[in-house]
Amino acid sequence: MTTRPILFVCLGNICRSPLAEGIFKSLADGAGLGEQLPSDSVGLGRWHVGHPPDPRSIATAARHGLDIADFRARQLEPSDFDRFSLILAMDHDNLAGIRARAPARTGAEIHSFMAFATGRALDVPDPYYGPDQDFEAVYKMLFSACQSLLEKLSEPTRS
Repeated sequence: MTTRPILFVCLGNICRSPLAEGIFKSLADGAGLGEQLPSDSVGLGRWHVGHPPDPRSIATAARHGLDIADFRARQLEPSDFDRFSLILAMDHDNLAGIRARAPARTGAEIHSFMAFATGRALDVPDPYYGPDQDFEAVYKMLFSACQSLLEKLSEPTRS
């Protein structure tokens, strides 16, 4: 398997995308594929650059045995389109924002996360303004989709 760097993108990089990154890293490492499937996360906006994930994201991840407390938000950069082969948006607005910033000749595949991972055209809802239960629901959605993504990316290439 060749290396396929993956970038998860949401609006501020403090709720959905760091959870997706933490979940996917854990699953890929557990499958012995962390080196071949490295991942990172970014936001479209710059409001939270340098900040840790939302405390509710950190707590939700911790309840599931993941430590994302050291993650730091960063904003999507032009170089990300060269560094990552797969860029996955958490919702349709993020997808439009990524595509608007993509250079004309990028080698990166840009997709909706849920559509690419599961084949279902769903948005991952932003839990930021909701209660703690919304973070748990998003975690479950992301976990299932990350499992599907890992299975899809680890399948042998068919000729």
